[in-house]
Order: sequence, then structure tokens, then C-alpha cells
Amino acid sequence: MSHVLSAVAWPYTNGPRHIGHVAGFGVPSDVFSRYMRMAGHDVLMVSGTDEHGTPILVLAEEEGLTPQQLVDKYNAVIAQDLTDLGLSYDLFTRTTTRNHYAVVQEMFRQVHANGYMVEQTTRGAISPSTGRTLPDRYIEGTCPICGFPEARGDQCDNCGNQLDADELIDPRSKINGETPEFIETQHFFLDLPALAGALGEWLDGREASGSWRPNVIKFSKNLLKDVRPRAMTRDIDWGIPVPLPGWEDNPSKRLYVWFDAVIGYLSASVEWARRTGDAERWREWWNDPDAVSYYFQGKDNITFHAQIWPAELLGYAGRGDRGGEPGPYGELNLPTEVVASEFMTLEGKQFSTSRKHVIYVQDVVARYGPDPIRYFICAAGPENQDADFSWAEFVKRNNTELVAGWGNLVNRTASMIAKSFGEVPRAYEAHDVDDELLIAVADGFTTVGSLLERHSQKAALGEVMRLVGEANAYVSRTEPFKLKGDGQRERLSTVLHTLAQAVSDLNRMMAPFLPHASNRVHHVLGGEGELMPMPRLEVVRDLDDDTRTYPVITGEYSDTPRWQRVPVTVGATVGKPTPVFVKLDPEQVLADEHARLQPQTDEPATPTA
Repeated sequence: MSHVLSAVAWPYTNGPRHIGHVAGFGVPSDVFSRYMRMAGHDVLMVSGTDEHGTPILVLAEEEGLTPQQLVDKYNAVIAQDLTDLGLSYDLFTRTTTRNHYAVVQEMFRQVHANGYMVEQTTRGAISPSTGRTLPDRYIEGTCPICGFPEARGDQCDNCGNQLDADELIDPRSKINGETPEFIETQHFFLDLPALAGALGEWLDGREASGSWRPNVIKFSKNLLKDVRPRAMTRDIDWGIPVPLPGWEDNPSKRLYVWFDAVIGYLSASVEWARRTGDAERWREWWNDPDAVSYYFQGKDNITFHAQIWPAELLGYAGRGDRGGEPGPYGELNLPTEVVASEFMTLEGKQFSTSRKHVIYVQDVVARYGPDPIRYFICAAGPENQDADFSWAEFVKRNNTELVAGWGNLVNRTASMIAKSFGEVPRAYEAHDVDDELLIAVADGFTTVGSLLERHSQKAALGEVMRLVGEANAYVSRTEPFKLKGDGQRERLSTVLHTLAQAVSDLNRMMAPFLPHASNRVHHVLGGEGELMPMPRLEVVRDLDDDTRTYPVITGEYSDTPRWQRVPVTVGATVGKPTPVFVKLDPEQVLADEHARLQPQTDEPATPTA
């Protein structure tokens, strides 16, 4: 058994989550975490809402709320979205907790004490119309290196180079299009050049392991070609105070939102441990060199997870050119793998909240339940290349794969058992055709499990569905519906027992992908209770501030079933089933959804930090 940290990207609290978001960080991390628990590992799955930064101030002003009121509003919405989707967090928290503030400030102080936070004068961008600081990601222009016209003020997504906002050609604000003013200001910079050697050595080791997706390791190593110090403080009054004399009482200086957000993986682990009553238990995932960690996000966040966060960890441990020593958290584990997905588009176009070209998680789950959208993301999502969501393809996969393939197998198996026996029948003498199916399905645990360990979820689900096809073909070959009369009773019993075992096995393999449906299939075959534990939404009190409460996602997953064949229970009651999945009317879905998604404006989508 290994300790496995599933570190899931922190959604920004500027609105409900859409399916493009959860296709990158949400569903893939949950499938992996559920599988690893089934495989016997001790998994800690953590995340929360990212709640600081200028975008929150801008949106709060638009909505007539204080920043804290705004993030409280959307934190609750997002937590509900992700719970409804069935994401099995051990703790989903937020970055405005006092616990998070304390962990972030500890990290900053030690990185600074080790010499990797250096104070410099720099040129900061200001909005001429509001006087408010513009964060790098809110500035867009032409890349001075490759000429890409939509480079951001922190990096160019086309060539991957780190940039400063004032280097952009024809810079403009993504908020209102105005040209920013640049003024001199003092900030702390993370000294990436002093950590580049250690970063390069770590990335070389990750490349040698062969486990990272090729595009992610290539992009990550390219980042080291032009390493410069990176600002870790901002001129803003919404965020975590800089914990140094002369800075901590300055109302207009705060830590950079991306410095504090990535530390959330650690602070959430600490909060989780504190809430269990064993405050030091988080160290099993962070200080044990044999523990492994997987970071799930979209490809636009590779920089922060393959460079900035590892640099913070190395700086905290004193493992850069300047030396140093770890603080009280000790030497913290670097990521085992950065599991970055590509982008998902909607009907061939980029998701855009402002143009209402978007599908919110809450809407699709309310209309169709969590299974069809989870299945679509696993089967056709942006795992290693950009993918497009279309309603026609969504309906097609639901109807021809979930309903006509897997759902049909479950329904026909249970219907025949209910009609002929009313309970799971026993097996008598097996024929070769019976053994062939059971062996093929049993082998699936190894094949599918190996693919899931390597984050090849599309291929893993494809293999499960191939085995579903084998089981459906078995029904056609054995024709149990023709086995009538006392002389064929034992053969019918054996065939239906074989089918019940195959469906039970396949349901376990399908469980990480479709946990809600797996519980329904479990009940169809006479099972009791839940096969797959589900997350729950709870309101808790801030551990360090009795006046504050907030919702968290948590759960008890110790009863997760094992990733292996478990013999079906002969005699378990099987009644006439109701369909596990619902066939969708293509015309009705397309009519309803296209009417709802008609563009309303040409304004650009609100960017996120």
C-alpha cells in the first residue's frame, strides 16, 4: 500500500463551474482517486476554492458585494456543483481560512529566510480609469518572442516563455481594453534562477521515469530555458498579508494569488489532519519519501505546478544554490506527476461565460444526472489532446454506449434472472463459452487497472466497454431466453450465473468512472448498501476563527470495494429491474440546449487567475 496524494486544481470563485473546468481537473482526478482506493492505496484527495486576487475585486464591485461576500457566494455554489458530480474529496476547503493563511505565511517566511525571496523594484501595471493594479493575466498583447497576438502578461501560451507585462507589444487590459500604465513599485520575487538547477534535476528525473505525458514534460522543461525571478507579491488589498516587518501592516501589499493558491494542497492536507484529530497525519503524504503525489489541472496551469510550486518547495527546503534548511514542515515531497489535460471546447468554440456559450455543471446534472456527463468526459474528454463537446455527440454516446451497451447488458441480465429464478442462480457444469467470458472479464481488472494507473482513462474505459460487448455477445451465443423446460434448467442457471458474475465484475471496473450508476447496478443484482462511497457536503466552523463557518466536501471512503473479482452471492434477491440509464431524445435535447445557449453579446469571457 502506498500513500497517494491527489492534488486537484483549485477552482476560482468567480462563478459556477462549467463542464470544461471539470473535464480538466474534476472528473479525471476522481476516477484516478477512486481507482487507487480500490487498488488498496491510502489516498488523500484535497482541493478547495481559490479566493484571492484582483478578479474577485472586479467581480465583487460589479455584483455590489464585498470580496468576502462574493467568495462566500460562489464557494457554496462550487462546492455543491462538485458534490453533485460525485467528486470524492477527503477535503474540499477554501483559501480564506485562517489555517490556509498560517500555512502560506510559514512557507513564505522560510523561503525568504533561505534567501529565495528577493526584494526588487519593478514596473507594475495600473488601470488608468480605476487606479487599480492589473494582474499579469489580465493584460494581453503580442508576444515579443514569437509574435503570438494573445500572449498574457505572465507567459505566452504559444511559445511557453515567461514574460513581464511591460514586455508585451501593444499591451491592453482584458477587462476594458484600455492601455495600462506602468509604475515603479517594490515587490518580493521568487528567485527562480537560484532554484533552476534543482528544478532541472527534478524534471530530468521525472522525464527519465517516463510517466509524464510527453506534452507536459516537454513544456515544463522548456520553461527552464528562460528562467527569471518572478514576483510573488502584488499591489492589492485583497489577499494574504506579507508576513515580514514593514510589510505585514501595509494595507496595499499582499501575496500573489498564485503563490498562495498552490500552497493550498499543503494547507488543505493540514486542515484535513486537524479535523481528524491527528494534527500531524498529513506528514504521511508530504514527508514520507515513498509517498506519491499527482497534480490534476488543465494545461494552462502547467507553469504553476511544474515550476512555481516545485520552486517554492525546493526553496522551503533550502535545496537551491543558496542552500538553507527546511522549516517546521520539514522537507516536503515534490510532485510525482503533473497530470495536465488539454482544453475542451463547446460546439467548436471556446467556452465563454459572458456570451452564454457555456454548460454549467449544475444545469447538465439537473437535466440528465451525473452519469452521462461523467461518461462523456471519460470517453471523449481532453485527456491528451483538445476535445470538443457537442450535444449531438453527448446524446449519441449516452444512447448507443451507456444505454444500448452497458445499460442493456445490466437490464437484460437482471430481467432474465428475475423472470426465471427471482434470485442469483447457482452455476452447474460450465461450458467453454462460459469460462472464456469469465476469464476475459477477470483479466480486465489487470488491463484496465494498469491503464488507470498511467492516467490513460479513455483507453481504460474503452477496454471496459469492449468487455461489455463481449458479455452482450455471450448472450447472443448462449441464447438463455431459449433455454426452457426442466431439461435445460441447469444450463439456464449456469448461463445466468455467468452473466451475473460478469456484470458484477464489470460494474466494479465501471465504478471509478460512474460511481452513482455503480450503486444502482449493485442494487439491481441484489446488493445491499452502497458499493461506492459518495462525498457529502458539510458546514464546518473555521478551526482558528469561531465566528466563521463554511461548506466543505468530505467523505468516508474506507469501505471502498477492492479492485478484484468478488463472487456473486447465490440466492441474492433480483427483482424486475428499472433501467439504469435513460435514453435521451436527440431532437428535444438539441432544441432545449441550443435555445438556452444562444450568444447574447460579443464581449470576451471573464478571465480567471
